[in-house]
Amino acid sequence: MTTLAQAVGQTLAGSGIRHAFGVVGGGNILATAALTAAGVRYTAARHEGGAMAMADAYFRATGDVAICTTTHGPGIANTVTALADAAKNRSGVVLLCGDAPSSGLRPHDIDQSALMAALGVRVVRLTEPRTARADTADAVRIAREGRCPVALFLPGDLLGLPLPDERDAVAPGAASLPPAVDGRALEPVLDALAGARRPLLIAGLGAWHSGAGKILSELGDRLGALFATTVMASGLFHDSPWSLGVCGGFAAPEAAALMGEADVVVAFGASLDTFTLHGGRILDPAATVVQVDIAERRRAQRTDLLVPGDAHAVAVQLLDAVEKRALPVPDWRHRRVAQVARARAGWAALAHEDVSTADRIDPHTLTRSLAALLPEERTVVLDGGHFIAWPGMYWPVPDPAGFVFTGAAFQSIGLGLAGAVGAAVGRPDRLTVAAVGDGGALMGLPELDTLVRSGRPTLVVVYDDAAYGFEEHMYAPQGADPATLSFADTDFAAVARGLGATAVTVRRPDDLDAVRRWRTAGCPGTLVLDCKVVSGVIAPFLADLLDRT
Repeated sequence: MTTLAQAVGQTLAGSGIRHAFGVVGGGNILATAALTAAGVRYTAARHEGGAMAMADAYFRATGDVAICTTTHGPGIANTVTALADAAKNRSGVVLLCGDAPSSGLRPHDIDQSALMAALGVRVVRLTEPRTARADTADAVRIAREGRCPVALFLPGDLLGLPLPDERDAVAPGAASLPPAVDGRALEPVLDALAGARRPLLIAGLGAWHSGAGKILSELGDRLGALFATTVMASGLFHDSPWSLGVCGGFAAPEAAALMGEADVVVAFGASLDTFTLHGGRILDPAATVVQVDIAERRRAQRTDLLVPGDAHAVAVQLLDAVEKRALPVPDWRHRRVAQVARARAGWAALAHEDVSTADRIDPHTLTRSLAALLPEERTVVLDGGHFIAWPGMYWPVPDPAGFVFTGAAFQSIGLGLAGAVGAAVGRPDRLTVAAVGDGGALMGLPELDTLVRSGRPTLVVVYDDAAYGFEEHMYAPQGADPATLSFADTDFAAVARGLGATAVTVRRPDDLDAVRRWRTAGCPGTLVLDCKVVSGVIAPFLADLLDRT
């Protein structure tokens, strides 16, 4: 006899799920046991929010759907921040969760479906044993094809009910092809490109998810365009000599200047939010901006022309139409060869004033020194906070899968250490480098234990300025109470060693010899750097915004 809980686990495994992250309780423990029995690997988190951040990061680093599994009530409530971030990032994750009995809510239950609706998360609730397998497979299909979190709810009174013993694996469904774009929608775009003298293509996460990197490179080369990406799609044009890097506040000055010259900008799979446009500073106000996105409701305020559609499908049709019209190729590239080369050199080629003190290191100096010690094949995981500028400026990644920016979509902090677990488990072929602020590190500290237990080689860099840096720089000048923005210095190295990691305190570049020794030894386990950084250094992106305000 196969119970409903067992059938759910078997179906998830048969649907191609390879890894689950979770915290078990009465509502999910039997289904989780069925998962592991069916061969799905499981990482036990210390907090449900951490488990969700791990599953989200796993998807971002691999493109594969992972499972976060929790119990009902407080279990699912603890996932909310990370789940909201996953929903806004459009991450393919299945939340396998216990739920109230089918007869109705008990005194300690909450309306979990209403909670998911508030977060914009689809719900598949098992209601009948005879359809449990099909419903479970459907949840995976929705997460995979829709690139979105899906909550799979297991009513507590159904878990032990018997089902027919059908153990056939459920093959992962083939992804449906995106619909073709009405050619008439491309006509105004072609008209704009026909008159373009300085075209710029921007790729966002939607372009990466649609597999549009190659066709966008071909389209850009045909148009004589320069390339840029959103921060979430960092590295998509890594190999092109015409790539300017990230569009927004992390752009080096030479790259930002070139982006500002563009007269026609076509953005594929990018929301063109205030961060990508750097508060409206990055693009020429007179430029024509075209936005290609599958969700029409995501039209950006800056958009002049909107083309609803999949980035890859639109790029293919657009390239064909450009060839058919025989559009001319402007000479922007050739007039800007030297400037593009300087732009590609980025921040690393620019000198900075080192304001390190006897006991604290300048974050520029720290991050640039670390850059020389990291392998090119790496996964950079960021938490949220002011410190994000330094890795964003100095640590390029090979492709968007190598850049996992937790909390960015929901503007939260505290998910970085958990995200490092998901990335390290998902991409063992790359060294995971997690950058976190001290505030976020303290918030997500339980998952440092999970990271150590995972045994995956991971370098954790704590930018430790004993404060919430973004709030300190942004709001202290506006009258915020400094006592609410700072806290006592934390000995993260001692805490990390107590959890079983190798750890050192970094106050000067020589202290980074610990990274050389760790890499020479084969990167055993987790190395934590408690970097005591100078607190008064303001990142360029924030300095620009402060100057604007």
